[in-house]
Amino acid sequence: MILNGKTVVKMRNIKVVMSYNGTAYHGFQRQNNAPSIQQTVEEALSVLLKHTVAINGCSRTDAGVHANEFVFNFRTDSTIPCDGLIKGANALLPQDIAFISCEDKDDAFHARFDSVGKEYIYKIYLNPIRDVFASQLALHYPYKLDIEKMRSAARLMTGTHDFAAFCKAESIGHLATTVRTVYSIEVTESGAFAEITVRGNGFLHNMVRIIAGTLIYVSEGKRCEADILNALEKKDRESAGKTVPACGLYLNRVFYDGDALLQKGMIK
Repeated sequence: MILNGKTVVKMRNIKVVMSYNGTAYHGFQRQNNAPSIQQTVEEALSVLLKHTVAINGCSRTDAGVHANEFVFNFRTDSTIPCDGLIKGANALLPQDIAFISCEDKDDAFHARFDSVGKEYIYKIYLNPIRDVFASQLALHYPYKLDIEKMRSAARLMTGTHDFAAFCKAESIGHLATTVRTVYSIEVTESGAFAEITVRGNGFLHNMVRIIAGTLIYVSEGKRCEADILNALEKKDRESAGKTVPACGLYLNRVFYDGDALLQKGMIK
């Protein structure tokens, strides 16, 4: 574009969806003394595009947490097309991070602030003997789960509640509110794996991991449905379950206006 006789380069706002295995990283957010997904991606893009790149992530994931579809956006004056950006970045990124898709968005789009919901999956490996190849990708649980009891208890946690009892204690003081809406919690079992899928408008620190731990405790008889109600109504952390390890947690999807699940009424 030429303005007043000078060439003005229009900045592009690019949305990228990537997946990553978080085992080797100290979470998404850049750290001063530990490797992070953000730093690794920004460095690769800065080399590819030949200018410093800062990305806006859709969420913060903890150390050891994975993502099937993590969304971020960034700005660049590069004219490289999206297919070239994906190929070029994937050639520079380590094997545990991959760009899946890329598209130009309007200038106002922000990966975090425009999100209307997220879906997490917690994976559990059900076998008396651990799978050494899946040890960093799922919780090893060598017992049988009572799936129906877990499903019944999960229904109590759907809807809009104060989830203070399902949040890391150190984080509560930094939050304006601990009220969140959980649209659905699904518990499924297939072969040697069980999955707990949680969909909501937003999540507190460790919330999904504590939900998963609570449902496991329900299966074991260590918690009952009355305990869940007590945790929600009285904000009693002891009434909820343990925080299960990060290795089984995956950010599975991020929802934006116009998403098909919105249209189907699966999220509000």
